[in-house]
Amino acid sequence: METARHIESLLYRYQCVVVPEFGAFLTQIKPAYLQKDSNTFYPPSKVLSFNAQLRSNDGLLVSHIAQAEKMSYEEALQHVEQEARGWLKQLQQEHKFTLESLGTFRLNSEKKIFFQPVDKTNFLTASFGLSSLIATPVVRETMKEEVEVLEERIPFTFTPESRETPGLRPYLKYAAILLLAVTAGISGYTFYQSRNASGDLVQEAAREEVSRHIQEATFFGSQPLELPSITLEVSKARKGSHHIIAGAFRVRENADRKIAQLRSRGYDARYHGVNAFGLHQVSCGTFSDPQLALEGLRKIKREVSNDAWLLSEK
Repeated sequence: METARHIESLLYRYQCVVVPEFGAFLTQIKPAYLQKDSNTFYPPSKVLSFNAQLRSNDGLLVSHIAQAEKMSYEEALQHVEQEARGWLKQLQQEHKFTLESLGTFRLNSEKKIFFQPVDKTNFLTASFGLSSLIATPVVRETMKEEVEVLEERIPFTFTPESRETPGLRPYLKYAAILLLAVTAGISGYTFYQSRNASGDLVQEAAREEVSRHIQEATFFGSQPLELPSITLEVSKARKGSHHIIAGAFRVRENADRKIAQLRSRGYDARYHGVNAFGLHQVSCGTFSDPQLALEGLRKIKREVSNDAWLLSEK
């Protein structure tokens, strides 16, 4: 029995999970923030901490393990206390102890427990699917400032050109204008003639194409070809794209037990595969209409679990 796995599952729903004879794991919501040195945005999360003074059994962890492992409350309590004593013994001997999904425990010089949580797990369900984002800084203003500095260092001067060239006689100007007009007229006439010739060729090709289509249309004679009528039944399959997820589990057996539990209560529970975090998802309703999906989600939150969420797929 892996007590750490059950602790991790409870931390998604509760802020405090007490391990009898060992201590309590506490969570505190941390808002989204920007790490300036790496320009990285981090989503909201739950910060995990540990308090070795809270050792009294509150029944949450033991009851959860007894229900998940199908054992009595006394047997679950005995297993948890035995495993907690093993953790403390390993910590006293090696001065270091690690729970993969939670963090590392160390003893300081004063024999007090120091806890370093893992940073790869986000226990805040509201941030499910969100990851850190690296933002690229905008350099537009910097480039503008560099251009302004270059303009100050290298002044630009414009020398206006003379509008009249000395020595050019007026009659040469008129001769050039006349020559340009004659050239333009000859070019326009040539273009017009070539365009008319091209138009005649296009019209002739169009007439031949129409004639060919008429011959093909009358190839079968005057009597049309009758074909037998065929009736086809077309059914349009509707596939839902909005799924109500009632829970996500590390172990497939726990997901199967959740499906059986929901089906016994009349819900259409199904196995919905493994998500990006390796959790086995259980759905209890699929809808194509988003409004109906939201109404179904509210009902599931009231009757089954307040931690249910809506998964929309394209």
